[in-house]
Amino acid sequence: MTTKKRPENLETVLLSLELLRRIPRNRKVTAAELHREIAQAGLERDVRTIQRQLEMLSEHFDIERDDRSKPYGYSWKPRSQGLALPMLSEQESLLLMLAEQQLKALLPAKLMKSMDSFFVQARANLAPHKNAKQAREWFTKIRVIPTSQPLLPPAIKPTVFEEVSNALYGNNWLDIEYQSVKGKNTKAKIMPLGIAQQGVGLYLVCRFEGFDNERILAIHRIVAAKSSRFTFERPSSFSMEKYDLEGHFGFGDGKRIKLKFKIEKLSGEHLLEMRLSEDQTVKDLGDYYEITATVIDTKKLDWWLLGFGERVKSIVKSN
Repeated sequence: MTTKKRPENLETVLLSLELLRRIPRNRKVTAAELHREIAQAGLERDVRTIQRQLEMLSEHFDIERDDRSKPYGYSWKPRSQGLALPMLSEQESLLLMLAEQQLKALLPAKLMKSMDSFFVQARANLAPHKNAKQAREWFTKIRVIPTSQPLLPPAIKPTVFEEVSNALYGNNWLDIEYQSVKGKNTKAKIMPLGIAQQGVGLYLVCRFEGFDNERILAIHRIVAAKSSRFTFERPSSFSMEKYDLEGHFGFGDGKRIKLKFKIEKLSGEHLLEMRLSEDQTVKDLGDYYEITATVIDTKKLDWWLLGFGERVKSIVKSN
């Protein structure tokens, strides 16, 4: 059975669309970078073809070429609308804007870059001069409220996050330099397995080369990172969901216990609606509730209980 070959002019159009989608607005991108990106999208073209296509697109679109040094960099001009996407509705634009705000730290850097043109169009669709008042107002109607004292997120080097997320996305080994809380720097080769956002912090679950146990590294303490060209076989026994449910992000080792404690009613009212576990039971003892639940034993659990001070008493943990 033979595969029908697409006409050459259609191939050229597809290549042009892929390039236009990936040309950013606020930074420069080179032909070599675009060559790698479209290869991942399934279009195999040599770098010289990409260069010729970029030259042609620069003549017909608002694309700026920085030719002060090689390799040349390409970007949309400041006032350009970028690649127009008329099929993007107000609702879709709103969804994209919310995704950019809430998920930018949890999506691969390559994916975020490839979505640049969509984000630009989404912003244009929701601009003040557009007839999208209800969609724009939605941002003033919602708020994510932290459950503890608000903290500012620690600074993460953009280059570090890009290398970490790209290595995680591609299952590539990652060379890092990591600084401990005490200021000691360590260089290592690691296998990135997952990224978790806990509060305002981002954490990388990984395995160090030569070891088969997982470690958690604070990404803001990674001083330098470089994704390797060498890939690894992702461990079939590892699951981020299972790792989280075992309480590792709360400094536990997966041990399940039966927890029983008494809590003053005013402080424990929320536990009647937001339970600690599916098997939670509550006894009314007058001024107190007695709570019993099966939970994972972690340091985070201890800190939570200590946070109630004298309003919690008679804490019992059993197997």
